[in-house]
This record gives sequence, structure tokens and C-alpha cells, in this order.
Amino acid sequence: MPLHVIFLVTIIITLAPPPALSLSTSPPPTPTTSLPLLAPVRKDHTTLRYTLSVYLKTPPQRLDLLLHLGRRFSWVDCYSGNYSSSTYRHIPCNFSVCVPLDSFACGYCYDRPAGPTCSNDTCEYFPENPITRKVGLEDALLDALGLPSTDGSSVGRVDVVPDFLFSCAKPDLLAEFPKGTSGLAALGFSNVSLPVQVAEARSLPRCFALCLSGSRSAAGVTFVGTAGPYDFLPGIDLSKGLTYTPILLNPQGDTVITYAREPAATYYVGVTAVRVNGKAVPLNATLLAIDQESGLGGTLISTVLPYTSLQSSIYRAVVEAFAREASSAFNLTAARPVKPFSLCYPAGDVGVTRAGPAVPAIDLVMRSESVFWRVYGANSMVRIKRKETDAWCLGLVDGGAEARAAIVIGGHQVEDNLLQFDLGAMRLGFSSSVLLRGTTCAHFNFTTGNHA
Repeated sequence: MPLHVIFLVTIIITLAPPPALSLSTSPPPTPTTSLPLLAPVRKDHTTLRYTLSVYLKTPPQRLDLLLHLGRRFSWVDCYSGNYSSSTYRHIPCNFSVCVPLDSFACGYCYDRPAGPTCSNDTCEYFPENPITRKVGLEDALLDALGLPSTDGSSVGRVDVVPDFLFSCAKPDLLAEFPKGTSGLAALGFSNVSLPVQVAEARSLPRCFALCLSGSRSAAGVTFVGTAGPYDFLPGIDLSKGLTYTPILLNPQGDTVITYAREPAATYYVGVTAVRVNGKAVPLNATLLAIDQESGLGGTLISTVLPYTSLQSSIYRAVVEAFAREASSAFNLTAARPVKPFSLCYPAGDVGVTRAGPAVPAIDLVMRSESVFWRVYGANSMVRIKRKETDAWCLGLVDGGAEARAAIVIGGHQVEDNLLQFDLGAMRLGFSSSVLLRGTTCAHFNFTTGNHA
């Protein structure tokens, strides 16, 4: 923690339209263009997590940030190499934007030199590492954020959001992040998440879409401020034909520092049943609902957990159903399991389809029998090749009997599926595997278009 003198303030935060982030009394500048923005997303194959690339500071500097769907504000390491920008500003504690922006503390420098990481009478945040759960206490800053514009099919110039709000953080908060990352990009449910700040600054819809790629060489993409089009080679608009389900919120926060009367920033969906090869899996359906008092149960989407995690009883039921259907319908015989997975098959025994290995499909059913997210082999199975082992393993893990969420849909299951988070309508649009439409999330055209 900084050697500030800290004054803690008890607050109640409500999710109203975000306040203006400018500290000026003059009207905010009118955006020069109403085009939405985008950012490339890359997978780190060591940690199996994803980074989002942005430009920050003046002059602009590219930063790779851990992509997180479940945090309310972004944070950046301001200490390594000394933070240098001609446009950064602190937020004084008595400004109206301080309290509503999740700040519990006001910091002072006294005998320390003023700078980006220390200023008298400045708002402070609690940045948190979502993996280690370590928390810091650091100054909040405003600075210029740059992202490329897009017409949905190509990339234009880098446009600037002048007063992007984030928290500083010390470098030890980067533990277990992908190598080379400088902080965390928060895409969670919050007035100060990255997509909401960008949308509000540019008078765009509160809507963003995510298409994760598992490729080692080609990036996926995040679209900000648009419900489409999302055009992927060879000319396929993935905004068409989406299935929609309500976005649900957990009333109980899940961060180390809790915020009064604020729901968790994670996105839940209402899974009511699971099917394997079209057959319902017998399970305790009460676990699939969010308990309003404890916050336990429900189904959330994660970009930090590599593989889908299931509460122990649900995990056992799904694995048993999958093994039974793989044997009877696909003539597959299980091989020795490979940790962390419990069900594997010899790779040579498994056929290949457009949507990956030929195995039973898993349906996450929502609202009604006709609304479901179908998980095909490309997302349900993980190829393990090591020494004398070559196997396809069911990419699910046991989350334990006391898991907070009954189902956490992990990154591998999200790859090559387009997800649209419409925060205005509070609904999730999902495509299921885009492989069946003849494209992948790595097939967005990042070359400059005519609108640049």
C-alpha cells in the first residue's frame, strides 16, 4: 500500500448512468466520429488467458491488459518504468465524480514527491488481482485511451477517449498474468468498465461483443459500442442469427473489497438444464439458480478460468452422461485420463467434423428447451499431446462441492463463439460455434479500411 494518509469513506453506490469524467466545467468535446471502436484479443498459451491491446497516455503507448469479464474498473502498473504522460490527471476527493466511481479512500502524499502514483487530496481505488486475490490501494487517474475505429469489417484510425478512468497498481499485482501484460482491462458490469466508458464518451450504445481466438498467431477481437455488423472473412456477419438470453446479476459481490449494495460485476446467464447428445442430464436444478442471500449457484462466463468448471455433483453427472453417450453413439472407449481432466479418448479413435472432434454435443439450456448454447467438440474437447500420450479429453473440471457458481463457462468453451453483451437491453447474444458458419474468431480483417 502507498504510504499515504488514508481517510476511508462509507458509501452506497447505485448503477445509474455514469457521471461525466471530465474535471472541466466546459461541455465535453463532441466526438469527431460516431464509429464504434475495437481492440485485438490474443491468447497466451502459457497461462491460457487472454490479453486485450489498447493505447494509453500521450504520446500513446501500446499496453497489453488481461481481459476480464468480471471486474468493474481497469488498472495499470504505474510504477515500472515510471508513468509518463502529458495528459494524465488525478481526481480530487471533493469532486462529484469521486464517490460514485467506487472510491472508498482519499490519499495524501505529505513527504513524498507528487506524481502519477501520489497526489494530495486524490481519489483512491482498490485494484485486485482476480487470480491471487491480492489487493492494492492506489491513486485513480484520468488519461487518454486510444482504440482503432471500425465499420464492422475493417480497421480505421486510432481514436482517443480523452478522460478514461482507471486505477494505478504496483507490479506485484501482475502475478500469474500473461508475460508482458501491464494491467487489467475490466469489461464487467459497471459504470466505469472499459466498454461503458468508451460508449458513453462517444455517444454509442452500451453494447460490446467478444470473439476469442485460440490461435497462436492470429488475434480475436472485441467490438465496443456496436450491436453489429461483425464481419469476418469470407464476408460473414456474425451479428446475424444470434440467440438471446437475459443477462443476470448476482446481488452478492465476489471481490475482496465489497461495494455497498452493488451486485457482482460478473455476467450470469440462466442455465436451467444440461443436455448431452440431446438427452437431459439428471442433476440438482436448484444449484443452477443464484441464491439471493448467499450469492451461491448460477452460471457465469469467465475469460480468466481456462476451462469450464462445474460444481462437483453436476460435474459427475455431466461426465457420466458424456461417457455413456460417447460409448453408445460414437463407439468410443475411454483411455487413461490426463490431469486436470478425468475423461479422455485416444486421438486416433476420434473422428473429425467441421466443428471439431466427433463427440456428443453438450447443450446449456436457458429459459426454454429451444433456447440453448450448444457446445461442439472444438469447445468441449482439449487435445493433449505429450511424450507417449495423444488424446482428446473432455475439457471440464471439478469446481468442488462448495463452488460459488454451479457452472463457470471458461475461456476454451468460449473460443470461436461470438458473445454480444447488450447492457442497454441486459441480454446476451451468442452464436454457438462460428466454425459451422465457415469462419473463426481469428478471421477478422485487421487491415485498414476505406473509412480510416
